[in-house]
Amino acid sequence: MQLFASQTVGQRQSLVVTAQLQQAIQLLQMGNSDLQSFIEGQAEENPFLELGLPRAPAPREMSLPSQARAGGDDDWDRIGQLAADPGPSLYAHASAEVARLDLSSADRMLAGLFLDALEPSGWLGQPVSAIAERAGVDEEHATHLLRILQRIEPAGLFARNLAECLRLQAAEQGLLTPAFDKLLANLPMLASADLRGLTRACGVDLDTLKAMLRQIRSLNPKPGATFDAAPSPQRPPDLIVTASAEGWRVDLNRSTLPSVVVRADAARDMGTRRTEANAYVAERLSVARWLARAVEHRNQTTLKVGAEVVRRQADFLQGGLSRMHPMILREVAEAIGVHESTVSRVCAGILIATPQGTFPLKSFFSAALGSSTGDAPGSASAVRHRIGKMIAAENPEDPLSDDTIARIIKDEDGIHLARRTVAKYRDQLRIPSSVDRRRRAVMNG
Repeated sequence: MQLFASQTVGQRQSLVVTAQLQQAIQLLQMGNSDLQSFIEGQAEENPFLELGLPRAPAPREMSLPSQARAGGDDDWDRIGQLAADPGPSLYAHASAEVARLDLSSADRMLAGLFLDALEPSGWLGQPVSAIAERAGVDEEHATHLLRILQRIEPAGLFARNLAECLRLQAAEQGLLTPAFDKLLANLPMLASADLRGLTRACGVDLDTLKAMLRQIRSLNPKPGATFDAAPSPQRPPDLIVTASAEGWRVDLNRSTLPSVVVRADAARDMGTRRTEANAYVAERLSVARWLARAVEHRNQTTLKVGAEVVRRQADFLQGGLSRMHPMILREVAEAIGVHESTVSRVCAGILIATPQGTFPLKSFFSAALGSSTGDAPGSASAVRHRIGKMIAAENPEDPLSDDTIARIIKDEDGIHLARRTVAKYRDQLRIPSSVDRRRRAVMNG
């Protein structure tokens, strides 16, 4: 066997993902707030780059012909998005209340262990026996102190379970009758809507039981959640849709849109004074100019995608979710001349403010559902909205099953839906099944 070396020549094309290309792809996925953070980080490393937020720039817009006229010209109100003062946390509130109690130093240490075991719901997250063992006291003494701590407002704090939490609140409001106490002792029967069993267990008639159920619904099962449930501030939108004389107008939200400022004069001064720094100056200046172009390209692409989406969903802007048309990424990509993955990346992190509310841009993309009437196919979003309205208007004592909903939509709208598809859309809307809805109606009287 002979071995010999040979050399061949060929051509091959390949795409090399450079660091700059990776950054350009990341910029497409950023909202205005993320983009500002990114530019700030780049400005800390580059002396020839600054973050700029123009106060009153000329609006960059695309007017779309439309017969619809809706909405107003009000810009995004940033002041209205400021979160209110959430107040003290649950731990701070409970600690302040414990400090007001006349406790000995040993009991204060034990109370600190109870505070550490307090969960965000307001319940006690550890057994009393474990807390007593850690403190080196007997369980009876720890239980006595727990009863003192359970007097702290709001009622229900330091409860060991749901029944005790509700019992503490019922006692404070004067609702804890013997029958009500038996109701709290049979919460599993209440969960299964066994009203006949509850009437026997509580020794009351059905009307009295329904009155007790209305009282129990007025209690708070998680009293501690009111302290740490500060509303998360809503992120301002990146695109704003308004109605103009020419039709629907799509603007970039310039009140939050950052820009890149290239300090070319500083680069010239540094290059003149220090000849040996010319290579560094040229490299940093090139990076700053590339980032400015990349951000501008990101803004242009975002505006094009948003304008095309609004053009295709003009009926939604006037009629709401029931007028949503089916639309896929490929259709928008072909219309504006970009790749489908580019549209997907832009829609991933962009919010758009419309006369119907503020939505993620990706929520406008919906699959088409088959129609038997010969009309245009319906969108999954519109059908999902239709299911929600049907369930909201149903008779609580006779809720619509998934099969019934599918049959009604087929008969009235001509859209074929399988039962499992209705169940999937119902789960996405966080609507329980017809069995659970009927059980809830029974509990609500």
